[in-house]
Amino acid sequence: MAGEDLVKENAKVFPHRFVVISLLAILADQLSKTAATRVLGPGEYVPVLGDFLRLTLVLNPGGVFGTRLGSQNFYTVISILAIGITLWFFFKTSDKGANLEVGLSLVLGGAIGNLIDRFRFGEVVDFLDFEFFNISLPPADIAFFRFPGFYLDRWPVFNLADSFVLIGMILVVAHLLFSRKTPTAETPQNSGMLYGEGVHKND
Repeated sequence: MAGEDLVKENAKVFPHRFVVISLLAILADQLSKTAATRVLGPGEYVPVLGDFLRLTLVLNPGGVFGTRLGSQNFYTVISILAIGITLWFFFKTSDKGANLEVGLSLVLGGAIGNLIDRFRFGEVVDFLDFEFFNISLPPADIAFFRFPGFYLDRWPVFNLADSFVLIGMILVVAHLLFSRKTPTAETPQNSGMLYGEGVHKND
């Protein structure tokens, strides 16, 4: 009986949903990238919904959504740190709502998916090419800073892993902002005491 109880306790502790969602995210990301590299060459694109959605193969040495803040080694270290922080946060948090668990699973799966690319190719495979809206910010002087301006006619090419990381972060932030427990007006014990006091008063 003791052995069965231990197995049941370990089954409760093991984060099944966290592991399954993370693995599914990694699998979906890697399968989609494999399909994109087999169909397209670097720089080639195929219209799916006209110019709104195209499949464009880009080998990205930078970060999520085409950001470039450092070298390849810099982004590799950042990816490893992100994975470590995600795992630490998951196992240190005792009160895990669905948003938090799913969000951290997606962040972990997305980070691992892009890290696999860096180890395999030295770059990340991007292929989702959307045109949401144009952004045009003119140059301006802000205090002592000269803003050079910014123009964007298409969203930077990205992949499923980037999407998983973004969606996961939104779910984590939503959990942190909106999942705080609100105390109830009365506990059953207090209600009973009040009821008892009412009986005595009637007597």
